[in-house]
Amino acid sequence: MSDAPEVNPAPAKASEPHPLDALTGGAFSAATSGERAARIRDWLATQPAPEQLQDVFKELSARDKGAARAVRERLDEIRRAKGQEAIAAEWADKAQTLLAASKLNIADALAWQRDAAKAGAPLSREPLSSLKVQLAERVKVIEDLQHRVQVQREAAVLLAQRIEVLSTKSWRDAQAALELLRADVGRWQEQAQELVSDTAWPSVEARFPPLLDASRTQLLVVWEAFQPAVAQASAAAEDAAAPLPPVPVWADELRLARGLPAESAAAASAGATKASPRTAAPKAKVDPEVRDKALESVREALAKLEQATAQGHGKASAGAAAALRSVLKHSGKYIEGPLEQQVHAALVAAGELEGWQRWSADQVREDLVAKAEALLKRPDGQALGGRKMQETLRQLREQWKQSDQGGTPNHALWKRFDEACNAAHKVVEAWLDKVRADAAEHKAQRVALIGELQAWTQANAQPADGDWKSVNRALHQFADRWRDGGHVGEKIFAELQPQWKQAFAAAAAPLEAAQKGSLARRHAMIEEAVALGAAPQLRIDAVKALQQRWQAEAQTVPLDRKQEQKLWDAFRKPIDEAFNRKSADRDRAATELSARDRVVLEASKALEAANASGDAQQIRTAMSALEAALRGQAEEANAAASESNRASSQDGQAPSAAESVAKDATADEGASAEEAPAAAPKAAPKPVVAVRGDDRPGMKKDAAAVPAGRPGRPGERKDGRGPRDANGPRGDRFGDRDRGGRFGDRAPLEPRGPRLGDVAFRAQREALEHAQGALRKLAAQAHGEAVTQLLSAWERRDATQLPSAQELGGQVNASLRNAWSQAVSAPAAGDASEALLRLEMAADVPTPAEQLAARRALQLQLLTRRNDPAPVQTWGQDAARVLQSASDAASARRLQNALKVLLRK
Repeated sequence: MSDAPEVNPAPAKASEPHPLDALTGGAFSAATSGERAARIRDWLATQPAPEQLQDVFKELSARDKGAARAVRERLDEIRRAKGQEAIAAEWADKAQTLLAASKLNIADALAWQRDAAKAGAPLSREPLSSLKVQLAERVKVIEDLQHRVQVQREAAVLLAQRIEVLSTKSWRDAQAALELLRADVGRWQEQAQELVSDTAWPSVEARFPPLLDASRTQLLVVWEAFQPAVAQASAAAEDAAAPLPPVPVWADELRLARGLPAESAAAASAGATKASPRTAAPKAKVDPEVRDKALESVREALAKLEQATAQGHGKASAGAAAALRSVLKHSGKYIEGPLEQQVHAALVAAGELEGWQRWSADQVREDLVAKAEALLKRPDGQALGGRKMQETLRQLREQWKQSDQGGTPNHALWKRFDEACNAAHKVVEAWLDKVRADAAEHKAQRVALIGELQAWTQANAQPADGDWKSVNRALHQFADRWRDGGHVGEKIFAELQPQWKQAFAAAAAPLEAAQKGSLARRHAMIEEAVALGAAPQLRIDAVKALQQRWQAEAQTVPLDRKQEQKLWDAFRKPIDEAFNRKSADRDRAATELSARDRVVLEASKALEAANASGDAQQIRTAMSALEAALRGQAEEANAAASESNRASSQDGQAPSAAESVAKDATADEGASAEEAPAAAPKAAPKPVVAVRGDDRPGMKKDAAAVPAGRPGRPGERKDGRGPRDANGPRGDRFGDRDRGGRFGDRAPLEPRGPRLGDVAFRAQREALEHAQGALRKLAAQAHGEAVTQLLSAWERRDATQLPSAQELGGQVNASLRNAWSQAVSAPAAGDASEALLRLEMAADVPTPAEQLAARRALQLQLLTRRNDPAPVQTWGQDAARVLQSASDAASARRLQNALKVLLRK
């Protein structure tokens, strides 16, 4: 051992702590990631400042992303909170603006909550939660006011009906109910005034204030007419000289109280409506002596007339008739019944028509009475409508007036007729009341609609985003609402219609200006379309760009449907004509087939027919015919090229002989000291050879890949095609330089057939593709049938049913088929589980779930057998082992799946 003193190594330098370690509670000095994450969570519980969070995340994310995730989430929460605070402040300002406005629109209040939720504003937090509650309460107050307006309207109608009912009863009942009615009317007016005085009244929809005003006006009119009538009736009851009230029922009651006969409702109604110029007065009592004397004088005159008529004296009968007429003028009102009929018959017999006029007039009157009484007694049980009843009554009264002209009135019939007309006129009165109420309501709605249109014009007539379609849609909606606004009188309509037209014109002015500018732009685009259509070469890109501009313009500014359709037709016409010309030219070129194209086309059609037949032999024969047609084109092209080359060589020798003859003649004659230059021989025309390129659909010309050269080496091209020749192009460009030739010494290219037309080319290509697909389908069908026959032969142990080697495909030779035949013909023996697994491994098909463990075990065994052949090499023998075993459904299915793949390889 050495005696040298032991030297202690220097102590390791302690690692300096991280500056943020103290702030985070030792998170940066923690040994493990879990401990570091726990310390970070403890530190986050202390609610650190955002600046500290940012510094810690910046340092910690580079060391431990898992521990830094909690810090990042806290920063995201702070960022989201700040964003929500800004959004909350913005929507709080909007809500306060709505609440501070004197007029709050319910739609705006509801839209605030919807839009705020869409923007992500925290509606559940303050101050938005309290503002949302305030807006909801404000909306509720406005809706309550609108509901109370409708209640007040119904109350006014009920009060008016009470007053009308009292006008049909005793005036004393009306006087007893007067104070109660006065209190109810006063209370109604107070409630209506409370509605108007409410602070939320300006926010009520525009259609409700006119409804309340109309109800107040109607109620006050009825009430102001009822009070003086009651007072007048009370005064007339106390003083007999006082005038009677205007209410017919009360006036009749007071007349009876004074001892006077009550005025009939029929006479009063007749006087009010002025249906007839004559008034039916009650008949006064007649003295019997006067009646008897009148009847006696009529009988005497009648007897003389009948006697004269019976004797046939014309003059006597005329005088007797005149005398009878004279008596009837004074005494005719006292006769009735059989005597009246006898007088009429005598006058008719005497040839007088005066009595006939009265009798015929009464017949007309009785018919009119029957019609008037039948108005309320229809067979179907339904009365006529108001307007139809009014027209019918007017016609009946006019007919009654005509029957009264020139004849004696019949007061009894008139009374019946007038009573029936008055009873039917109640339907007309109810209808008129409804018409007046509807007209007032419709007028209020139309006035409100005009105001709404004016307000909309100020707010939305000029869209900020240029959405003229919404403006046009809104104007159409306003027009439809005005059109469906209900019936009003001609005077009211004449008053409101100019106001509506003025408001609508102001609202539609910006849209009309935009439409005018759009029309100018569309006419300009139509001119461009005409110019593009007239161009000799149709520019598709310019047409597409122009159509896109038209669509953008049509989607921006709407026009009238008919006008827009006319403009579109004018714009489309020149472009369509240009495309039609182009299509016609293309079709004309396509229809002009050459003789070679027709041959190819006929062969293609024959191949398509063979494809449809499903016979593989016919398909192959048709394919050979089509290929022969295509080869015939190439042969014709070769013959044409050879003929052209021979003609070119003969033409090239002729100029040389002519040149020698010309030189000899010049030398002999000595015509010129200076020899004229010989004419240059004419170059042989180069035959035009059509080479099939890659410009047709689906065709690409295969080119051999050229290896890339090493750039930078002198004398060598970058594409690696060898060095360049100093005097020209590379020697191997036009042929092998070892042959010592240049352009004319290279091997001529193999001439190809002329290019097919588009129709023939497409036809032969599609026919060949269909033929190949049909052959593949037939081969697959034959393959499937062969496998099915093989399985059937295995199941029945019958080698005669085994398919031939040709049917089984090229993968099965004669020896393998013989092995399968021997396996099928022999009795079933052996276990085929391993052979089936090897077949499935060779075919790479899935194995049933219950055999997966056996397949894995077999794969492990095969890995240990180095020199054993793979299952892919022995699948034929494995199939023979399977065929030698007993057949069952599961094994047959597995064998079928494997052979489908193996026989196809």
